[in-house]
Amino acid sequence: MNTFRKLNITKGRALCYSGFREGQQPGGIFPAYDEVKEDLLILHKHWKYLRLYDCDQHAETVLKIIRNEKLDFKVMLGAFIEAEMNNFNCPWGGGVYSEKQLKKNLIKNRKQIEKLIEWANAYPDIIFSLSVGNEACVDWTDHYVPECRVIEFVKMVKQNARQPVTFCENYVPWLYKLDKLAKEVDFISIHTYPVWEYKHINEALAYSRENYHSVKHKFPKIPVVITEAGWATNSNGRGINPENVNQEYQKIYYEMLMDWVDEENILTFFFEAFDESWKGSPEPLEPEKHWGLFHIDRTPKLAVKSLFENKG
Repeated sequence: MNTFRKLNITKGRALCYSGFREGQQPGGIFPAYDEVKEDLLILHKHWKYLRLYDCDQHAETVLKIIRNEKLDFKVMLGAFIEAEMNNFNCPWGGGVYSEKQLKKNLIKNRKQIEKLIEWANAYPDIIFSLSVGNEACVDWTDHYVPECRVIEFVKMVKQNARQPVTFCENYVPWLYKLDKLAKEVDFISIHTYPVWEYKHINEALAYSRENYHSVKHKFPKIPVVITEAGWATNSNGRGINPENVNQEYQKIYYEMLMDWVDEENILTFFFEAFDESWKGSPEPLEPEKHWGLFHIDRTPKLAVKSLFENKG
């Protein structure tokens, strides 16, 4: 069960990182070099592994800073693949595109995979694993990519890069429809969010453990990594009961989860480092904006506040 040993890496805490601040967003204004450097200096004493989602300007800045500043981070680099098929099951209606856009996405996705390979080979001392996509096969996604195409991407990366290759997805699709993909990846990556599934904090750890072990039981010979697990601190009621989220609950979940995965030696990326205001709806209490262990102004929330208190 020791995923660190199976991936040939040393034990350490892991965190999903996206550094977009107020007024910044993917495809718009990106964080500046000094802003990303500030973030990494905040994180580097307490986390060893970072997960990046996209081969974009932001990820390139992160990789350059880690190398330039000689910071002791290892990175899971992801390629963000966009919709190649319409998904009429997307509950917010975002999964439907024109045929013209879908054709454009085919080209964009291949370029993303090519860049993933390029950067993997340019930063082999920093990038320890590669992901060919994120939540692109789950029933509710707004960027649906069929399993056969994800398998093509996995094979392409494995042929051209040395790092282990995975695909990051909610735990559910691994249980009923990604058997062929599971045979191709070097390790399986799952996401577990009890609070999105209407679980109270008292049920949280047991539910995440159940999610993990259900996938592990189905694929006992394949390493399983948790690439997202987190607890929001605010909600406007959209998908999450506001009574189930606050900083105290996030702290409880974070500490329980870390105790468990440390004991079981499961590489687990907590979601996420910093709040991101660009996400979700314009409403200030939209839960998508409030998953960070730090506020968007970089002050720590309760879960990690003690790590940054002046000890004198």
